[in-house]
Amino acid sequence: MPKPLIAEGAYPSLKDLHCDPYAARIISSAYATSAGELNATLQYIYHSISFLNKDDEKRAELLKSIAIAEMMHLHMLGEALARLGSPPVYSFSPPAQFNFYSTKFVAYSRSLRNMIEDDIMGEKYAIYGYERMLPRLKNDTLRTLICRILEDEHLHVEALKSSLEGLT
Repeated sequence: MPKPLIAEGAYPSLKDLHCDPYAARIISSAYATSAGELNATLQYIYHSISFLNKDDEKRAELLKSIAIAEMMHLHMLGEALARLGSPPVYSFSPPAQFNFYSTKFVAYSRSLRNMIEDDIMGEKYAIYGYERMLPRLKNDTLRTLICRILEDEHLHVEALKSSLEGLT
């Protein structure tokens, strides 16, 4: 199993978070939406298997290592949501028990090049979303978490761009 593709440095402890519905609403879009960590995880696994099926183990492992990083982000955001008072359900607006996440948001491209391009676009969209959250967040722990996740997302973009070389 590959290691997660993450930047150096620790993630913040979330133990000091307390009930804050406003903060939960701000970070919920990064959790289980079309641009969220759940979707990214599933998309990277799908793409990794597709590359493996084409005997491109190097790219398959890269995508799997990014998927593992995205699962870590998903877990931390879910923990943050729970500590903020919102059950970490896979919906567009936790704690709402409707408008659940759907796998229809995974990019099911057939071309391997398009898969990587879809992944780059997804990372850039996630970065944009995280950057838009920062000015609205008042809690330093959440701001630190989002900044730390952003470091990983930028690393993913660079790795994905490099992996495009030689793909047709």
